[in-house]
Amino acid sequence: MEPSTPAQPTSEPVALGDRAMADLRFIRRTMERGPAFTAVPGWGGVAIGVTALVATVVAASRSSAEAWLVTWLVEAGLAAGIAVWAMRQKARRAELPLLSGTGRKFLFSFLPTTLAGALITFALLRAGDVSLIPGTWLMLHGVGVVAAGTFSVRVVPVMGFCFMAMGGVALLAAPGWGSPLLAGGFGGLHVAFGLHIAMKHGG
Repeated sequence: MEPSTPAQPTSEPVALGDRAMADLRFIRRTMERGPAFTAVPGWGGVAIGVTALVATVVAASRSSAEAWLVTWLVEAGLAAGIAVWAMRQKARRAELPLLSGTGRKFLFSFLPTTLAGALITFALLRAGDVSLIPGTWLMLHGVGVVAAGTFSVRVVPVMGFCFMAMGGVALLAAPGWGSPLLAGGFGGLHVAFGLHIAMKHGG
């Protein structure tokens, strides 16, 4: 009887260099998750909420739908500026890149709904149906926050769902409820969740 030959290994052992590269890639992916967790601005959200409440008061004094809309568009630009500045400051304090890894995914998940909101706003204004704008803004902002929040702390998508719920109410409610719901959403929700993020997640 011929002696049996030892079984041949089914695969080559993983080279030490390949294992090291795989470990480095894992570490890099893990570190890239950091910016989305720390760059969401809590105090910036509070500031955005306060300016939205001020915009509510100013817009209520306007005599036309166009002037009302202009007031809120100015507020939207101001809020965007505050958000960008606050995120940059928070990322800088943590010494983390804002536009790489998960931070980039966070921003790019939010931007499409913002662009969609701008186009729908123009279409509604041209059609003369301004009453649908508050619900549209709240709903689309909520969708963007939920999408971006998948790369952030758990409370962020929760905030997005709250915006979506408030947007649904605004779309179904009587036209007179549009401005109060805008105040409750862009004002109240931003202040409440901003304080939570600031206290629990580093400012």
